[in-house]
Amino acid sequence: MNASLWRLPGRLSPLQQYAIVTANYWAFTLTDGALRMLVVFHFHQLGYSTLEIAFLFIFYEFFGVVTNLCGGWLGARFGLRFTLWVGTSLQIVALLMLVPVSDAWTKLFSVAYVMVAQAISGIAKDLNKMSAKSAIRSVVPETPEDLDRGDQQLFRWVAILTGSKNALKGVGFFLGGVLLTLIGFNASVAVMAACLGLALLGTLVLPADLGRMKQKPAFTALLSKSRGVNVLSLARFFLFGARDVWFVVALPVFLQAALGWRFWEVGGFMGLWVIGYGLVQAAAPALRRCWGRPDPPGASAVPFWAALLMAIPALMAVSLWRSSGNPALMVVVGLLAFGVVFAINSSIHSYLVLAYSQAQSVSLNVGFYYMANAAGRLVGTLLSGALFLAGGLAVCLLASSLMVALSWLVSLRLPPVRAPLPQAPAA
Repeated sequence: MNASLWRLPGRLSPLQQYAIVTANYWAFTLTDGALRMLVVFHFHQLGYSTLEIAFLFIFYEFFGVVTNLCGGWLGARFGLRFTLWVGTSLQIVALLMLVPVSDAWTKLFSVAYVMVAQAISGIAKDLNKMSAKSAIRSVVPETPEDLDRGDQQLFRWVAILTGSKNALKGVGFFLGGVLLTLIGFNASVAVMAACLGLALLGTLVLPADLGRMKQKPAFTALLSKSRGVNVLSLARFFLFGARDVWFVVALPVFLQAALGWRFWEVGGFMGLWVIGYGLVQAAAPALRRCWGRPDPPGASAVPFWAALLMAIPALMAVSLWRSSGNPALMVVVGLLAFGVVFAINSSIHSYLVLAYSQAQSVSLNVGFYYMANAAGRLVGTLLSGALFLAGGLAVCLLASSLMVALSWLVSLRLPPVRAPLPQAPAA
């Protein structure tokens, strides 16, 4: 890393700006993971079906789609500091809204109220994610002579950001289970709101022009003009739908209801799964070097890892249907394998969307890409509740395999990673 990036010539350097954005994103991620577990377990305790619990997350995912579509445009037009502040503040509002939730409320009112709070949380989450993922593009070289070094550096930094975020989200899952056990739902969301308020204070030093385009983009610019980004976004839609079709609702309910695990055990297992998944993502560049590939991944890596991934949930589904062996052991081992391969898939995706983008348009492309990501999560969340109700975890796993197959099919049309970048315009 170029040491000059850390110098402070009257204002924060790009790397210092990125470090502040990332620290805020980490704090946000802890609350996001904990809130997911709190909502699932609290309402399952109250007797809600898996489909009803899935409906609690509909607005969370739907407004994530809308936010990602518009968030990149907002970041390019008003700066990433603006989107970061808005995202963090909205998450605090969403958490505070959940403080008065009561068991005495009617089911219809509770569902409607929590859906609104989750909608605000969904907007907040994707504004924060877009800000953090876009900020990384400002710390890598943009000139042709620095292309190779820049691409390797970009892959490393994307892997570190994405992996550390997911590791912290796993900690958040565990934290949610522990908080629900120790202090209950209402006190838990109040404590998280207070902590996130402290994290917001750290972002006040960011410059207003972080990530802002010199020429204000038109609203029509929010649709990506890059074929690589468009194809990758569709592959991402199916990839994350394949994960959430079993992970969001079906898995925690299966572990708690079918296997008799306690809340903190389910939260701990899912937390460890996401932590491990994040560590694999962060280690993706090192893993490639271990098998003799020090260069950043190309487009051909995406269908290879997708093909490997699709076999895992299919084998798990067959195993559950045949009722062979210990179901708890089979689920744990199968999901560990799924997590490793999925993490490498996701890490390559996250690198390629930036490799297909230039610094001036990165927030627009990242916003569009994560719009597809959120749409896949929305579909996966709905299917997770409905399919589990219809046929259990095995049906959810089969649907996961089919969605990975669609991701593989789409990824075959990815173009090669861009030719050397043009000279960056003078500041």
